[in-house]
Amino acid sequence: MFFGQVVRTCDKNNHLATPVNLGSPLIDSIVVTQGFDRNLLVMPVDVFENLSRLVAGLNIADPLTRRLQRMLIGNAVYCEIDREGVFVLPHALKAMAGITSEIVWVGQGKYLEIWSGEFWHQQELELLDIASNTQRFASLSITGF
Repeated sequence: MFFGQVVRTCDKNNHLATPVNLGSPLIDSIVVTQGFDRNLLVMPVDVFENLSRLVAGLNIADPLTRRLQRMLIGNAVYCEIDREGVFVLPHALKAMAGITSEIVWVGQGKYLEIWSGEFWHQQELELLDIASNTQRFASLSITGF
């Protein structure tokens, strides 16, 4: 399980160190793909395979399904993690997420998000809007914990 936040940097060669203090360590290989909010999703290969199966099981005749498949599966890149816990962030994904150097890793349970420092700051401002949060999340049913 991944949780918490860590700020790191991405060098000019797109080398990025995986965080070691966000729960389960990332080892060997990962999948990085486009996220929903101008961010990136990072997950172990088995988690990505499960997600891919769910997305592939949707109605392909639905244009939204095809867009979701293009976004998540069509933009996915398999990345090897070296012995030092470093991988190369694909340039196209780095550019899509607006990453220059500072990045924020955010744990999301089964996967992690990577945000540019700038876009994460915008998210933090929205999350700090307590009055809006009550309205935003009121329709969600959170049970079973």
